[in-house]
Amino acid sequence: MSTAPSSSPRRVAPDVQAASELLSALAAPLRMSIVTLLDEHGSRCVHQLVDALGVPQPLVSQHLRVLRGAGLVTGSRRHREVDYRLVDGHVAHIVRDALAHAGHALEHGTESEETD
Repeated sequence: MSTAPSSSPRRVAPDVQAASELLSALAAPLRMSIVTLLDEHGSRCVHQLVDALGVPQPLVSQHLRVLRGAGLVTGSRRHREVDYRLVDGHVAHIVRDALAHAGHALEHGTESEETD
């Protein structure tokens, strides 16, 4: 009787895991929009993000919580408001590149198509 070799779980390199978590944190259109606005303006408080995005304040706060939890944005209290900003420019660069790539693909009609 032949037994199949036992397969050990494949390990994911720490940098691959971290990159995956980063992309997961960015994987929502509203979060990408928040990153873009923070990149353009340096910092924004919640009501400025709400006005710019046209979505309810609780939704913006929820997405900011995800971005903060991923270490992508930070907030500093200014009187009764919190100003949010990007932790560093790398995140904005990733979002800009993703938007450029998506725009290029749409512009040239290179969305994936299957041929028979």
